[in-house]
Amino acid sequence: MAEFNRITPCLWFDTRAQEAAEFYVGVFDNSRIIETTYFGPGGVRPADMVLTVEFELDGRPFTALNGGPEFTFDEAVSFQIACADQKEVDYYWERLTEGGQESQCGWLKDRFGVSWQVVPTEVVEMTRDTDPERRRRTTEALLKMGKIDIDTLRRAAQGS
Repeated sequence: MAEFNRITPCLWFDTRAQEAAEFYVGVFDNSRIIETTYFGPGGVRPADMVLTVEFELDGRPFTALNGGPEFTFDEAVSFQIACADQKEVDYYWERLTEGGQESQCGWLKDRFGVSWQVVPTEVVEMTRDTDPERRRRTTEALLKMGKIDIDTLRRAAQGS
């Protein structure tokens, strides 16, 4: 029996489901398009228009749906990318902000309006530091950033 994932995020687009899936698959390693389905004749959208694209990002299942213009993305839902180092932060930040919009504390919106958090794992550790002053300094520095700069946060945590 084929493996079935209980929970799969479904991203609602007006008409750009295939374009978005192809873009995301090009950004993340271990990613692929699995299957594309199309509207049939007499449907609510033009026949042969992409209906859904099933794809994997870093091995995790997603579905992109061309559902129409009724719904759009907002920051209430975002995807976190845990980054091992500044090189990974820079890579994902640059790729996902192409045609998108930078925000605060590692948040961004890509060209499709999907929100992402590009977060170095080291920063998560810094915000859990047992020293309240180190946590405060780290948080204050973090709140001033768009893309996260790990070295700047390290210096802030140290008080320099």
